[in-house]
Amino acid sequence: MRIAATFVAAIGVGIAVYIAIADSGGGSPVCLGGSEGCQTVADSSYSHVFGVNIAIFGALGYLLLLAAAFGQGDVARMGGFVLALGGFGYSVYLTYLELWVIDAVCQWCLVSAVLMTMLFALNSTRMIRYVGRPA
Repeated sequence: MRIAATFVAAIGVGIAVYIAIADSGGGSPVCLGGSEGCQTVADSSYSHVFGVNIAIFGALGYLLLLAAAFGQGDVARMGGFVLALGGFGYSVYLTYLELWVIDAVCQWCLVSAVLMTMLFALNSTRMIRYVGRPA
């Protein structure tokens, strides 16, 4: 479980950093297939919170999940679960915004949402199976 969570979180860090770098240059991530969805989502008012691109928060979340995957014991398991639950919930909210409010879909954002869903499943399983057991 820890190896899978480490792998998924590392990919998440890479995607979130890519989105943040693309935004910092005044652009948006390049959508595959020539779609304009990433540009539309990046230009929306929902792409920033307090003037900070949400990809920065995503990268921080993925880094914390990476740290939790390396950790052993109940604190790491519970921390990973709580972080993944928050990330999953926020990803559901952002996907809702893409589909029903912004009317555009960013492929990178959807991949990030899938990764966060995977991390939620992995961390939930890790917590349920092993909490209270020795590391």
